[in-house]
Amino acid sequence: MKPIGGYFELELRKGEEYHKEALRLNSGRNAFEYVLRARGYKKVYLPYYTCDVMLEPINKLKLEYEFYHINEQLEPIFNFNHIGEDETFVYTNYFGIKSEVVQKLSNICPNLIIDNSQAFFEKPIAKIDTFYSPRKFLGVPDGAYLYINKSLQIKLSRDKSVTRFSHLIKRIDEGAEAGYLDFKANDRALKGQSIKLMSALTQALLCNIDYNLIIKKRKRNYEFLYKFLRESNELKLPEEHDFVPMVFPYRTAKGNVLKQKLIREGVFVATYWPNVIEWAENKSLEYKIASEMIFLPIDQRYNITEIKKIVKLLKTRNNRH
Repeated sequence: MKPIGGYFELELRKGEEYHKEALRLNSGRNAFEYVLRARGYKKVYLPYYTCDVMLEPINKLKLEYEFYHINEQLEPIFNFNHIGEDETFVYTNYFGIKSEVVQKLSNICPNLIIDNSQAFFEKPIAKIDTFYSPRKFLGVPDGAYLYINKSLQIKLSRDKSVTRFSHLIKRIDEGAEAGYLDFKANDRALKGQSIKLMSALTQALLCNIDYNLIIKKRKRNYEFLYKFLRESNELKLPEEHDFVPMVFPYRTAKGNVLKQKLIREGVFVATYWPNVIEWAENKSLEYKIASEMIFLPIDQRYNITEIKKIVKLLKTRNNRH
């Protein structure tokens, strides 16, 4: 019986999750592992340009894997006739802006897995295994959503997130820098976890969110940056903006220098993914993208005032050279 009375819990709005029909799991990498195990795949094709945590379930299951290259528009360079019946092809919806590519691949690529970790608001395509990592978009400690029409016949226990929650509340009380070490530690704590159901805490947080407002803000902020930066951006972005992006990807030869300037000015830009520098040859496109790309924040925490600050810093830099 649920206790009655006593002290109050964290007060949260009892709303609805965005992915109400998905399987709720404890992390994106474990959602990926769930697919690999449920489908019985023996080999995985995945992009050089991806997060190294994708190798965790592959190595755990002792599967064969092979990297493939992408082109300047972040699209795969691959002969899909090479995919065997017990092999799978993974494509990342980069930064949430490659919806058209995902749709195209769903029609021509067998045994496709879509990694929507960077595309939380993208709807899944029927019969295409697709997973999401909400913490890339929202203030939650962990969790994942998975769309798959085949069940892994094992009983899953429910995860607990309370020990991975500190960076979220510390940032509110003490600021971003105070919570950064907690963020890194809590991120590391996800390594080596077994597949579990999403924690009650994470699910409650995901029911507390105004998703329509987030969609509106992300789109607005992206459009503002697109208007001012598309001419100088060496990455050609889609002209149609029906997607809800994670960040604004801005590619320039002076990427590293410019990124450090932004950080000094209090604009904390993420790095995706430093492991690519180690994996790829220094003349490869993936190496150049990892070195030159800057990921500008456009999320729901920011209004046009903050976005204008980013534009001003970028244009100041460009004018000096």
